[in-house]
Amino acid sequence: LLQDSSDDIEDVSLFDADDDVSRRSKKSKIRHPVASFFHLFFRVSAIVVYLLCELLTSSFIACMVTIILLLSCDFWAVKNVTGRLMVGLRWWNQVDDDGKSHWVFEARKVSAQRSKSSSEAESRIFWLGLITCPMIWVIFAFSALFSFKVKWLAVVVMGVVLQGANLYGYIRCKVGSRKNLTSMATSYLGKQFLRQ
Repeated sequence: LLQDSSDDIEDVSLFDADDDVSRRSKKSKIRHPVASFFHLFFRVSAIVVYLLCELLTSSFIACMVTIILLLSCDFWAVKNVTGRLMVGLRWWNQVDDDGKSHWVFEARKVSAQRSKSSSEAESRIFWLGLITCPMIWVIFAFSALFSFKVKWLAVVVMGVVLQGANLYGYIRCKVGSRKNLTSMATSYLGKQFLRQ
């Protein structure tokens, strides 16, 4: 694995769009079904529990603890297992001897080994789950805020923070350093402005 937090990140395609048709047919099966299942299980379960909680029980504490546990399990599983297995990305924070904190973002080098260890189907499952669920939690946050359900706002903010952190970390792994993120956003907005 390549370890560098600034600009030496290898490209790992979000949806493996650059693969040709013959390679897609070989890579379409899911190579890590357990990881794929748990990648979606914890995050979807937290959303379902949040939606059905008031129907199932009147105990806010039981609902909150269940949702926070599901979100925590999701954060750990995605950060430590499914990202590495399904798309070859991982991120973490390390503290050096001087006490300085360093964020490390890694991407698996593109090689023949990569084609054996990840598939297009897994990549799609990973990125769709990683992007869609935080957006749902943001919608829940606005809903809780505008309906004045302040007690639920803390739970929803935890969902946004935990799933948003994984999303941010994996996007950083995918595109590289913060400077690259800024330049990509500026470039995209510039192109959109010139089109109009």
